[in-house]
Amino acid sequence: MIKSENEKKDYIVKAINVHKYFGKNHVLKGIDLSVERNEVVAIIGASGSGKSTFLRCLNGLETIQEGSIFVEGKEVTSILNSPQINQLRQDIGMIFQSFNLFPHYTVLGNITLALVKVKKMNKKEAEEIAYKFLDKVGLKEKALTYPYNLSGGQQQRIAIARALAMNPKVMMFDEPTSALDPETVKDVLDVMEELAQEGMTMIVVTHQMGFAKVAADRVIYMDEGSIVEEGSPEEIFSNPRSERTKQFLGKLLVV
Repeated sequence: MIKSENEKKDYIVKAINVHKYFGKNHVLKGIDLSVERNEVVAIIGASGSGKSTFLRCLNGLETIQEGSIFVEGKEVTSILNSPQINQLRQDIGMIFQSFNLFPHYTVLGNITLALVKVKKMNKKEAEEIAYKFLDKVGLKEKALTYPYNLSGGQQQRIAIARALAMNPKVMMFDEPTSALDPETVKDVLDVMEELAQEGMTMIVVTHQMGFAKVAADRVIYMDEGSIVEEGSPEEIFSNPRSERTKQFLGKLLVV
């Protein structure tokens, strides 16, 4: 039997008609999104458009009132209150605006904690993995440093290393550079671009249009809880079809 185009594609994340309410506030209004393995999707839009809420729904941090979300073929909404959700969250690396490092642990301790407690690795194996990913983000020499002695950009790179150490199937980034000083943003974006080039599946909520242009396979523009337009970076940034997209980019890209 000949498979349909959708059946041929290897979707790692799939959202179908997702609706989310906070009280009477209808935050997500029927979102449909499929992300293929090894694809990098950048989600752009004004603050309050539902981008971050959508990301939190994808990994089960927020519940939805209608629709379905699948990650690696497992329906997130059906396993929220079961032990399976813990395994699912191991498959999702989540990077927030704030770094969420444990201040009383060294950098090494922050990365090895989940490897030992959750993945039941011995300390030596966990530390070998930690050093591998610290080297990847360019901070191997900071292994025994405490987070309060690091810049914001360094802390965010440590957060990325910690997520990567868990061997996730997909990395989700919620405006990872928004809390950083301008001079530290590039170091974080460089790490993310390298991950994209290596084929990591990534969903990135971002205000960094340069990153979206260079690293994304597809750009999604959201406004008022809906996906208004999606396409390649060239299509979205050079030839947007929607008037709402044109207005957003016009305001954003004015020099």
